[in-house]
This record gives sequence, structure tokens and C-alpha cells, in this order.
Amino acid sequence: MDAASAKVSGSVDETEAAAADLSKQLKAGDLIHVCGDVGAGKTTFIRGACRGLGFEGAVTSPSYTICNRYEDGELLISHLDCQRLEGATGEETGLLDDEIGPNRITFIEWPQQSVGAVGSLALAAPAVRVELGHISPDQRSVTIDWLRAL
Repeated sequence: MDAASAKVSGSVDETEAAAADLSKQLKAGDLIHVCGDVGAGKTTFIRGACRGLGFEGAVTSPSYTICNRYEDGELLISHLDCQRLEGATGEETGLLDDEIGPNRITFIEWPQQSVGAVGSLALAAPAVRVELGHISPDQRSVTIDWLRAL
């Protein structure tokens, strides 16, 4: 896989397949920033990556819970949605420290909202940045930028 790649997805299945391909290169300790507007397919992308990592259960947006853990696949997976973290205190964001570390893969939706965070959330450098965008009602752009060496 190149350091950066871009493609057009015309369906949920194509978005999930792109993520499953990406998951083949992931390793424990990787942090993946998944960016895009509301409805761009962030959770769909993460679901595809989780499937590629061997997780078969439900993968849902943690919009209200902030974090979902998927623990019955090949690796531990944390799925964070930081949209609601804007303005959160260090004490609040520090509660997420266990969700990032060498024993798991972590996906973060809305990573830009964690800018004021403290602890692991603020210190961890992403291995990959994924940007999803609306092209049309049926098409999404999927840009994958590897920030660590493959």
C-alpha cells in the first residue's frame, strides 16, 4: 500500500472493503484518525476495518457513549467518537487513557475535537489518517494517509 491513496466508493460494501484492506496493515498499538462530515461513512469504514480484524459483532457509532470496545476479534479494538469532547476537562478526557495503547488498535472519529484532551488521547500520534467525503448521495471519497512507515 502506498503512503497515501484515494478512491471513490459507490456503496457501503465498497467503503467496508476499503477499510478491510487497510486493516491488513494494522498492528497492535496503531491509532487511526477517521475524519469526515456527518453521514460521510466514518462508522461504516470502522465496521469494515473491524470485520477485517476478525470482529463479527455489532459495530455502532459511540456518539453518546464516547467509546465502544470490540474484544472478541484477533485484537482488542477501541472505537472512540470525540465529537462531544469539545470543551471537556482533562479529568474527563483522562478517563479514555485505557483506550489507547500497545495492546489494542484504536479508531477515533472526530479526532479534531480531542485537541484539548490530556493523557494518552493528546499524546498518541496516529498511524493512519482516513478522510471520508461526500461526492454525491451515492458516492464517497476515501483518502487513506499512512503516517507511519509500513
